Amino acid sequence: MPCIGRNFIAILVLCLISCQAYSQGSYLQYKQFHKNETIDSTGKLRLRKIIITGNKKTKSYIILREMQVEPGDSVIISQIPVAMETGRSFIYNTTLFVDVRVSPVNVSANDFDIAVDVVERWYIFPIPVFQLADRSYNEWIEKYNASLARVSYGIRFYHKNASGRNDQFAITLIDGFTRNISFNYKAPYSNPSLSEGVSVEGGFSQTRGIPFTTDNKNNILYFKKDDFVKNEWFARAAYISRKGLKKRETFTAGFRHIKVEDSIISLQYNPGFFNSDKAVHNFPELEYKLELIDVNNILYPLSGYTATFIINKRGLNFKDKINSISLRAGCNLYQTYPHKWYSSFRFSGEIKLPFDQPYYNRRALGYKDDYLRGDEYFVIDGVASALAKFDLKKEVLKVYIPTFLKSKTYSRLPFTLYAKTFADLGYAYIQHEFDTMLNNRLLYSGGFGIDILTLYDLKLSIEYSFNQLGQKGLFLHN
Repeated sequence: MPCIGRNFIAILVLCLISCQAYSQGSYLQYKQFHKNETIDSTGKLRLRKIIITGNKKTKSYIILREMQVEPGDSVIISQIPVAMETGRSFIYNTTLFVDVRVSPVNVSANDFDIAVDVVERWYIFPIPVFQLADRSYNEWIEKYNASLARVSYGIRFYHKNASGRNDQFAITLIDGFTRNISFNYKAPYSNPSLSEGVSVEGGFSQTRGIPFTTDNKNNILYFKKDDFVKNEWFARAAYISRKGLKKRETFTAGFRHIKVEDSIISLQYNPGFFNSDKAVHNFPELEYKLELIDVNNILYPLSGYTATFIINKRGLNFKDKINSISLRAGCNLYQTYPHKWYSSFRFSGEIKLPFDQPYYNRRALGYKDDYLRGDEYFVIDGVASALAKFDLKKEVLKVYIPTFLKSKTYSRLPFTLYAKTFADLGYAYIQHEFDTMLNNRLLYSGGFGIDILTLYDLKLSIEYSFNQLGQKGLFLHN
């Protein structure tokens, strides 16, 4: 083939790379080509350097650490867009930036550079706290008539990037239904090779009411007084290992002290709360956590996968009543389709040994993210549980609303709306003597709703759900 023909093919290939990268949110600037050199899509280009702009607080090496390639690497031409998008995703998933653009520049027949342009987030947040004693807004409103006596209030101070190395510091001061003073500091990259880190945290809390049992209809029953009925303090330290991009391991050791009102463990309420006649318990906690993460957006994934495995040990004395080994595993799969359609599948399971656990250790479904949509009013205790969730959604609206702030970063407020339908399955096993209406049976629910995504990937979900009991309702989650 004549030289001009080969150069035309090279230019065409690089233009296709440009179009693909631009469609993924990157920008390409090709300044010069060597006219007399040949390039084909299976050939390789050598990466000369990575140019970083836009970072004022964040250290450049923290950004470079998230790149899949480094200067001196030879990259197959057809894989350049993949490397750019992978780098963009991992840099964005540090949660340090509101926008990240990664693109090849100064491309020649033999070499290329990479330009990384970032827009940093606000890192310092004094956030007012309005915290419910209940597990959801619906439960607070329906069961307790939105009583302000069940509200905790205060302030939480965050610094999300204290030294520019993605280290995070937080102090919490809360009063009201619950009193809480706590702190945590996490430095994920504390060694020169940026593969190891540490975290420390501790706190003291008091609360005026705690669940002391779950009734046969899977409602939580509270023991409460005007004074505090539970006092607790804890301290933890962790070692973090992240030697690659997708894999993270965390080893945690801690100690916890708990003291509850004597009446809670009496025959009148629940002598099985601790399976002990002692109202005070001190015990260590050890945990190993393995995470595999490869998603486009860690805060609201639309493509990729995550997987988690956790083994936790509470108590070291096997004769003590606070003694358990729990094994937990989970995975999340996210798929993108044409025309802005998306699906997600989540599966998680947990088992606690031995099965003869006190009420304090029997939480299964209905807590935090482990709930079936439509069963928000219920808790299903257990020593073994499984949960599967499926979502199908479509992006139906994306707008930017002017804020009239004199800031390039926050001059517009983004809003993205997804319409979705969903279905959930769950199961929680418990010993026969603790059996309830929803234990030891297949649970299922479904519904439809919308997710509203805005600045910092904050999400508000409005869902209309129904469950296997024939109940239905509108639920709010954030």
